[in-house]
Amino acid sequence: MDQQPEIYLFGQILGTHSFLLRDGFLQPDEYAEIAEKYFLPGGETGTAATVLDSLGVSVRMDGTWIGTEVAPMLKAFYAKKKVDLSRIHFMKDDPGVMDYVVIAGLVRSPMGRFQTLFSSGKRWWNAPVEADIVGCKVAAIDPFFGEETLEAARICRKLGIPYVTIDSPHDSELHRGAAVNVVSKECTSVHYADRSPEEILELMQAESEGLTIITQGAGDMLYGRRGEKGHRMKPFSVEVKSTLGAGDTFKAGCAYALLHGMSDDELVRFTSACSAVAISRFPLPLHPPTLPEVLNLTKS
Repeated sequence: MDQQPEIYLFGQILGTHSFLLRDGFLQPDEYAEIAEKYFLPGGETGTAATVLDSLGVSVRMDGTWIGTEVAPMLKAFYAKKKVDLSRIHFMKDDPGVMDYVVIAGLVRSPMGRFQTLFSSGKRWWNAPVEADIVGCKVAAIDPFFGEETLEAARICRKLGIPYVTIDSPHDSELHRGAAVNVVSKECTSVHYADRSPEEILELMQAESEGLTIITQGAGDMLYGRRGEKGHRMKPFSVEVKSTLGAGDTFKAGCAYALLHGMSDDELVRFTSACSAVAISRFPLPLHPPTLPEVLNLTKS
């Protein structure tokens, strides 16, 4: 890629083995028929890169080290896309990070070895490089990589580049510096189980000048900034084929909306439409939302 990409992505990149079941989700001691299966790029950053490319945006992604089983697939998949892989570290003696996801409509179960990897005490991801971020207009940063995550955020703040993050608690450095923080139901159930969505939003708003969005699956999204009353928006209604990648697509939509200077209301509506298109097909990496599809849905 000759020119500096428009968006910088830092975080989780992996190979995802996905299995779409034919007749409902797994039941104990019962046979399940696999309707479709794939091995494709995944992870919060990998999926966001795929979606942004489909929306017409050039990106550079960095983060997870890529192993021998994942590398050929990853390189082939992005070969003709506007996704710069030049910073990614390709390992020569490790199969790489992969997950396995079983899907049936609204229900999915991911499996992997992430608890083992994170508890190993070893770093299996890059540190961000300022030269990779200089000249980009927007960034998206996953919260998983400790000090390296915070360094990416600090570089963005130093350069005046707005960044999107996900599932960062109200008292975290990542949330306080974010232009947009998308907080999922998974996050609120872990960190704020005793609080209502409205209370959580107020807590988040008080700690940041940026936009906080609380997603609740098919329930209303809540969003707002410090000093203003929270807003609500109902997600778009579509026939769901798979929810795999819905949150990652939401993050990508936020980055696109920031890049194009959308208002908060426009951002949430556009991003919700991105996610709605994403869950209406499978597999997402082979059928990511296109800009005309998203814009058509926002007008519905």
